[in-house]
Amino acid sequence: MNNKFTVKHIVAIGIGAAVFFILKRFVTIPTGIPNTDIATAYPFLALLGVVYGPVVAGLAGFIGHALGDLTTYGAWWSWIVASGVLGVFFGLLAKRIPIEQGIFGKKQVTTFLIGETIANLITWIIIAPIGDILIYAEAPSKVFTQGVVAGITNSVVTGIIGFILLKAYAQTKTKKGSLNKEA
Repeated sequence: MNNKFTVKHIVAIGIGAAVFFILKRFVTIPTGIPNTDIATAYPFLALLGVVYGPVVAGLAGFIGHALGDLTTYGAWWSWIVASGVLGVFFGLLAKRIPIEQGIFGKKQVTTFLIGETIANLITWIIIAPIGDILIYAEAPSKVFTQGVVAGITNSVVTGIIGFILLKAYAQTKTKKGSLNKEA
């Protein structure tokens, strides 16, 4: 990950927010718990975070979720902010996963799976429900139930699909020292 913010990062935010919006809006699976779906947008957000870092993933998650909410039932700010925070958490994994060097071995996979699980559980079981209570005066039993379901399902989906996306991305990169100069 490059620490310099460039036009490439701005484009990644725009494209990332658009893809996140499409996945969040149209590619979800109902859980049976009201307003809580299994979202395929979060594995993509994890890829974005590991590749581009916390600022890009945080903004893409925030903007993409806001667009999704605004085109359906209206903005639910506690969960919009939570998606942005989750993107930041995913982006922090970039420091420990050298994906641009084509490295995504057992150590990096373990780091990703542990990191994304912790990030999802903190975001959906703590941050989003507390936001619901503080902003919307929602019933704690309702929002913590939604949060637990979202935390577990997003952890599993991000772990499986995110692993596949990151593995495939790493394979497109040339590993350092893998090319030999011909005499």
